[in-house]
Amino acid sequence: MRSDAVKKGVEAAPMRSLLRADGLTDEDFDKPFIGIANSWNEVVPGHIHLNEITEKVKEGIIEAGGRPFVFGVPAVCDGIAMGHKGMRYSLISREVISDCCEVMVEGHAFDGWVGVSNCDKVTPGMLMAMGRMNVPGLIVTGGAMEVGYKGEKALDLQSVFEAIGSHSAGTMTEEQVKEIECLACPGRGSCSGLFTANTMACLTETLGMSLTGCATALADDERKLEIAKETGRRIVELVRKDIKPRDIVTKESFRNAIRVDMAIGGSTNTALHLPAISKDFGCPVTLDDFDEISRVTPHITSLRPAGPYSIKDLDNAGGIPAVLSILREGLSDEMTGNGSTILQIADAAEVRDHDVLRSVDDPFHQQGGIAVLKGNIAPDGSVIKQAAVSPSMMRFSGRARCFDSEKDAAEAIVSGKIVAGDVVVIRYEGPKGAPGMPEMLSPTSLIVGRGLGESVALITDGRFSGASRGGAIGHVSPEAYAGGPIAAVRDGDIIDIDIPGRTLNVRLSDDEISARMKDFKPVDRPVVGVQKKYRELVGSGADGAYLG
Repeated sequence: MRSDAVKKGVEAAPMRSLLRADGLTDEDFDKPFIGIANSWNEVVPGHIHLNEITEKVKEGIIEAGGRPFVFGVPAVCDGIAMGHKGMRYSLISREVISDCCEVMVEGHAFDGWVGVSNCDKVTPGMLMAMGRMNVPGLIVTGGAMEVGYKGEKALDLQSVFEAIGSHSAGTMTEEQVKEIECLACPGRGSCSGLFTANTMACLTETLGMSLTGCATALADDERKLEIAKETGRRIVELVRKDIKPRDIVTKESFRNAIRVDMAIGGSTNTALHLPAISKDFGCPVTLDDFDEISRVTPHITSLRPAGPYSIKDLDNAGGIPAVLSILREGLSDEMTGNGSTILQIADAAEVRDHDVLRSVDDPFHQQGGIAVLKGNIAPDGSVIKQAAVSPSMMRFSGRARCFDSEKDAAEAIVSGKIVAGDVVVIRYEGPKGAPGMPEMLSPTSLIVGRGLGESVALITDGRFSGASRGGAIGHVSPEAYAGGPIAAVRDGDIIDIDIPGRTLNVRLSDDEISARMKDFKPVDRPVVGVQKKYRELVGSGADGAYLG
């Protein structure tokens, strides 16, 4: 075992001495050492219960004959970080989390490890570390919170952001905003819609790196604790059989995950995370894979923000196993951490609600949730959650209104300077330019809240929350800071968006764009510390904002 380096032979006496200070006995030195990366904290609602889940993972490890060791990793709540300097640290945290896991697992020669995760960058960061180290591992995602309600109206975090837009438009009082604020997030767990945290939980289960049912079991569901305990037992078995992440996850596993992502209408952030994770697993997928699979995969459920349903509804309808059963003919039969294959899981599943989960012959939309657009604004690509776009916005032309920061754009929207027919262009918010590629739930929600969701589009080299909806196109690459043509767009230019045609263009010739970029100087924000390191190392948004 890997851990023999710190527990076997006379040379390991100093290490054993220190481990005895942790409470280990002679008997423990014959057991597999299993690390548990626990992202518990008292800040993020999706993480405040993770100590309970961690304790169940420990119980399972002990029952199976292993010795657990818990260590902490950071987590940023995107909702709390939204709209201020903190959001520039969110995507950066993915790399920090990945590095933390690698440092702890490799530094202490663990034989295997479990990531106890939940929110947006934590699960991807842990998956990246699993692929990179290739040490036996599994993940337990913490589950979604219950839906909030005002009377019979379902609420979630998206409702609060959109309420601010309604307030700025004069259609909602401050007291009404506060009422929604107090009702939208009723308790622990990740936000209740199919935003990034829950999308990544669904894709982790599809990849085979969490146990069946884990993705959609809610935070307060007793099944979550049962799954956690079984995960503890299972990781010891994987260690003893020497089954590693790269034995489970293949290129076809990632294509399965993209297919599920397209079918359920997941967050556009998956177009950053899956390419980055796949690189660390040694089998890269790209935006071209997303585009190819999206064109032939129907959108079979309509969860928030695209539609009325929540993660709880998806779980009641049969969860990811039911999704796999519907998509069965288009899936590759890959192994999972359960010991069962994808098609075995699909064959054992049942679709329990055909309103929530439709067949491939009667989908909500004929194509998948995400579309990849290219053109003279985005030569390397951009992404939009087409499942959350109204039919009237699928093809749209409008006047550019250009802003070199999210803050300036949000102020213009709130003040009523953005009107029907505009295309809001927000640049210098990409991986290098921001730096950190912040999410922009605020401007998209303000547009919707002000009643402009079907008459105003937004494009950016930054990214969006999984809760964003409407004609919001992100990840425009190359980004403005790197000299991408989005930097050449000026107020009044006409921008053409054709989602079915997969194009995004400004009505300028190549010569006109080149002329405007001749004396290009990027907007530069001085940075220090981790942001400085990140800016120097990070790649394009079209490439997953991958470091290295």
